[in-house]
Amino acid sequence: MSIPVGLSTSSVYPGNAATTFRLAGELGYDGVEVMVWSERVTQDAKALLALAARYDQPVLAIHAPTLLLTRPVFGADPWQKVDRSIDLAQAVGAPTVVLHPPFFWQTRYARSFVRGVDMREQVADVRLAVENMFTWRPRSGHSTRDFQAYSPTWDPVGQGYRSVTLDISHAATSGSDALAMARALGPTLCHLHLTDGVPGFHDDHLLPGQGNQDCAGVLAHLAATGFEAGGGQVVVEVNTRGMSREQRREGLASALAFAREHLEGAGNTGAVRIPPPTRRRYRS
Repeated sequence: MSIPVGLSTSSVYPGNAATTFRLAGELGYDGVEVMVWSERVTQDAKALLALAARYDQPVLAIHAPTLLLTRPVFGADPWQKVDRSIDLAQAVGAPTVVLHPPFFWQTRYARSFVRGVDMREQVADVRLAVENMFTWRPRSGHSTRDFQAYSPTWDPVGQGYRSVTLDISHAATSGSDALAMARALGPTLCHLHLTDGVPGFHDDHLLPGQGNQDCAGVLAHLAATGFEAGGGQVVVEVNTRGMSREQRREGLASALAFAREHLEGAGNTGAVRIPPPTRRRYRS
């Protein structure tokens, strides 16, 4: 058994879920993380199981629709979103639900969040892996203060969660060290969004190797600390919207090769080529 490396449906946007499953199968990924959003297929267990069977790509995780862009999906109530995501994960056999912490204005939800996640995880037989986020940083020259957009905090370290998702781009955006965060999270870290980034006001989700984070070190740390035995998953979640079809395919293939090289400690069979970013949308 080895640590599975999956592909997020958000990595092929504006392509759809079917495109993700097809690409994942063609490139040799181990499965797919489904971002639940307005595309009906992402909300439909039967449709997802059909895609999984057609392309031999199991659903590794369900990403709950807890983003600003997915406010109408699975209802307005945040706990309803979580519960329906759990139901979907159970229906497709995914062991993990990824979710974001509450926004600061969701005061009632925030007050019950840590306790509610823990309660659901104990009874659902699904890991509810709370994802690290970041402060909202102003564009240069507009303000000098960061804005805390999440409650109780964007940082999952020390919050008492049983399961955590580490997103490397979010760590970069917050000015954090993803490897230090991985070490601090210890065995609660069960899900990794493999990507890269730089400090600033924009969450870039670059290909691994294009930002300032030690992505190779994070993967090596996971491989050396029981991540596999704990059922951990690595999912490539990158922004390819500015790429051509050929660039996207090459980029996603390179990310998979990067992950496997550093997870498996295989001998160097040749340098992993990381394509240059198509554009830089950040300020250092």
